[in-house]
Amino acid sequence: MNSFVAACVAALVLAVGTAYVLSSIQVPADKAFATQGVRL
Repeated sequence: MNSFVAACVAALVLAVGTAYVLSSIQVPADKAFATQGVRL
C-alpha cells in the first residue's frame, strides 16, 4: 500500500512539474506568429 501511495505522489509531482515547465516554454500565438505587417 505504501508503494502505491508513493507512486501516486510521484505521478502528481511529475505532472505538476511538467505542466509548469511546458507553460513557461510556450509562447502565445500573438507573439509567435506576429510579423511587421500584422495587426492583431
